[in-house]
Amino acid sequence: MRLERRAHRPLFLVLVSPLIAVAAALAIAGILIAMAGAPVLEAYWRIVTGAFGTRLAATETLTRATPLILTGLAAAVAFRARLWNIGAEGQFYVGAIAVAALGSSALAALPGPLLIPILFAAGALAGTLLMLLPLWLRLRFSVDEVVTSLLLNFVAVLFVSLLVEGALKDPLAFGWPQSLPVSEHALLPKLIARSRLHIGLAVAVAAAIVVHLLQSRTVFGMRSRAAGLNPAGATFAGVPLGLTLVKVACLSGGLAGLAGAIEVMGVKGYVTTDLSPGYGYSGIIVAMLANLHPVGVIAAAVFTAAMFVGADGMSRALGIPTYIADVIVSLSLLTMLVALFFTQYRIRK
Repeated sequence: MRLERRAHRPLFLVLVSPLIAVAAALAIAGILIAMAGAPVLEAYWRIVTGAFGTRLAATETLTRATPLILTGLAAAVAFRARLWNIGAEGQFYVGAIAVAALGSSALAALPGPLLIPILFAAGALAGTLLMLLPLWLRLRFSVDEVVTSLLLNFVAVLFVSLLVEGALKDPLAFGWPQSLPVSEHALLPKLIARSRLHIGLAVAVAAAIVVHLLQSRTVFGMRSRAAGLNPAGATFAGVPLGLTLVKVACLSGGLAGLAGAIEVMGVKGYVTTDLSPGYGYSGIIVAMLANLHPVGVIAAAVFTAAMFVGADGMSRALGIPTYIADVIVSLSLLTMLVALFFTQYRIRK
């Protein structure tokens, strides 16, 4: 038996492989649920009802999916060009702290229609600048951006901690380490009354559509795909590899920074060091589950958010630890990698 690379990946196989991967992950996780002494089917039904069974549950799931869409897009854009951005978590935080710094003092008096776009741009710019540093090290010194972007996550979180404990600390927070709240003009409108679901969801979905159009209908998209498929061949064909990667880094880091800005303006209203429960890292899983497709990122983000939100209801009803959601999402990534492998190769006797 040997592995043979497919000359062409069938569209049906590409579309079905994520579903097979998720089904395999659920089957494996079901063994762990059964070992915990709970009925497997009921456990999964509790996850579904916990994530979508009520109006509150559905809006919470979509609220949780909003930053995941943007961090998933950040990873998908970069990975498509073979730029390994593992720093979306740090870019998320610097985007959030940029919004807190500007939205709580310097620009707080501006009206909402003017202030909100400015803060969006500020958050995206902060994320972009943090991503350009690993790219510069790669282009100038051939330093692996996996390591530099990953380590910058810790630098960014510590920098944010320094600010929320110092220059930007809210004096009315009774000693709790959080930043000054942003102006009420900077808060995003709600999509549904009496819920936390905000207009940031529409922004994230629009971003996914725009990224899809950029990748499929523009010269930049063609060049970024070429850079990912064969960097040497792309350079030989005249693609300015360095400039293309700079543009990809700006887009990727900007999307992650925008996620942090939207989380502050739409949900929290201020920054804390636990603002993100790992949105930047989960975005990598979302991107892989979507097979790096921008529109698929939306569905993958909703699935991931549903696992985390629904696991709380399952835990209360059946006594299963909520960590099973992390297991399911992690298994989904592993099974997806296997599924992607078999979309590119076939077994021959």
